[in-house]
Amino acid sequence: MRITFYGAAQTTTGSMHLVETNGKRILLDCGLFQGHRKEAFEKNRNLPVDPAKIDYVILSHAHIDHSGNLPQLVRQGFRGRVFARQSTMELCDIMLRDSCYLQKRDLECINKKRRREGKKLFEPLYEENDVTALMQLFVPTHLHQPREIAPGVTLEFFNAGHILGSALVQLDIRSDHGHNHRLLFSGDLGQPDQPILRHYEYPAGADILLVESTYADRYHPSADDVELRLEKYLRHIDRRNAKLLIPAFSVGRTQQIIYYLNRLRERNKVPREVKVYIDSPLSQKATRIYANHREVYNEEARAMIEAGRNPLEYPGMVFVGTPEESMALNDAPGPMIIIAASGMCEGGRVLHHLKHCVQDPDNIILIVGFQAENTLGRRIVEKRETIRVLGEETPLKAQVEVINALSAHADRAGLKDWLGEVKDNVRHAFAVHGEPEKVSAMVELLKDLGVKNAVAPQPGQTYKFD
Repeated sequence: MRITFYGAAQTTTGSMHLVETNGKRILLDCGLFQGHRKEAFEKNRNLPVDPAKIDYVILSHAHIDHSGNLPQLVRQGFRGRVFARQSTMELCDIMLRDSCYLQKRDLECINKKRRREGKKLFEPLYEENDVTALMQLFVPTHLHQPREIAPGVTLEFFNAGHILGSALVQLDIRSDHGHNHRLLFSGDLGQPDQPILRHYEYPAGADILLVESTYADRYHPSADDVELRLEKYLRHIDRRNAKLLIPAFSVGRTQQIIYYLNRLRERNKVPREVKVYIDSPLSQKATRIYANHREVYNEEARAMIEAGRNPLEYPGMVFVGTPEESMALNDAPGPMIIIAASGMCEGGRVLHHLKHCVQDPDNIILIVGFQAENTLGRRIVEKRETIRVLGEETPLKAQVEVINALSAHADRAGLKDWLGEVKDNVRHAFAVHGEPEKVSAMVELLKDLGVKNAVAPQPGQTYKFD
């Protein structure tokens, strides 16, 4: 058996790990790289594997850095099967079509310039018909139901507690040479006790472990900190008639924010009926899917529903429809909350809101998720004096706040808790999905916990197992 680490190695994006065993080639995830636009463009366009030779894909969850290059895999010849949870399939259907739309819009701007310069025009990575073809290849796979996907290879999913549909991937492999292995891939591991969704599980017995490292070197504040700070920001925009702009992932983070706003309102901590605008058609569709999968809710969310309160609805909340309605918010007076995609500020409607909000020192830009290197979101977190938005250098005068407690990724304490329960049989551990200092911290943590053979693989590095 061999494992090659093609994506999310020494970085957080482009998750893609190739497992070769018993004559089969299995991809764990097939995500898009995000970051510096030119570098990401080249990496995403040049797949490191021959799609026609991939037999299966196992998808941990629907986030674009894990699923976003699947349609291109199909476009270039993949005809195997994609194993994922039902809710992940439903989310992929809307998210990957949205990705097509964003690519098309971005390419129109890029190709307009290239046309003037007489250069060859770029084609999209994939189009909507590729997404349609991909959806026919999905195989819905339920938690705790082992499935033999190939001779000697059995797949079982466990709850990862990250976003709706997120899964821990366990592969039991009986090799042709009589050597047996159990591989456990964390995908993205959720922060314990986060809103709405159930806590992650602890599959036992793996001897090979692939574990995410996004926050392996830090601790998140408590959930109480989220409410206290949100209340503070609401009072601020109320006093100043200002705007609270929250760049947020359409899947997971947006639903969490709605949940916390509901809790504040129940405790009479909202100073007045501040309008909440969800400016992302994708967020509206994703919220519907969340609402249709109450079977995965945690006890608190279920208790709210039993009491007649919907955790994903908020009085006065408006899902913004057309681009014209979205742009009209820029001239509307505060106080208001605008939750808009994309979460890393690399595209979507959040960009024109940023352009209009960042120059007013009364406004607040609230960052609630991880910001990869070389993204606009990272530059905002770094509080650069100027940022480039929609092609223009713009002074960053608005207040910038960061709430890490909203992260759907486990922090060092959560990772240590999970690893403490799953590590006993681990002989080889690989720290993935983290920037260099994060995977180094994960390697140290693994060794502190007694896993001696722990490494942070380099992109393209292959490991063989007897």
